[in-house]
Amino acid sequence: MPDRPRYMISVAAELVGIHPQTLRIYEQRGLVRPQRTAGNTRLYSDRDVERVRLIQRLTTELGLNLAGVERVLAMEDELQRMRRRLERMEHEMRSALDEVHRQYRRDLVLYRPTQLPAQRIQ
Repeated sequence: MPDRPRYMISVAAELVGIHPQTLRIYEQRGLVRPQRTAGNTRLYSDRDVERVRLIQRLTTELGLNLAGVERVLAMEDELQRMRRRLERMEHEMRSALDEVHRQYRRDLVLYRPTQLPAQRIQ
C-alpha cells in the first residue's frame, strides 16, 4: 500500500537524508502533498518518500532548480495519467473485440465453387 500515510516528517526526512525544513519547502512548492492527521500532523507515504527521492536526484544529479523540478514532475504526472487512460482504452477495445468475436457464428459451411459457363466465341 504505497499511498498509506505512515511516516512523520522527521522520519520521512531521515529516510531520504534531508532536513525536515526541506520537506516543508517541497510541500509549499506543491512538489509533495503529505496527508494530514486531525491534529494537522504531516504523514508521508512510501510514494511520497519515493517522490522526494526523485526530487533529490533531479536537484543534485541533474542540477535542476525547484522550478525545473516542478515542470519535470508535472510532465511525469501527466505521463502517468495518459498511461492509465491508454490502459483503460485498450481494455475497453479488447472487451469490444471479444464481444464481436462472441457473436461470430461457428457453423461449418461447405464451400463449392460455382462453375462459370464457357464464353462463346463469335
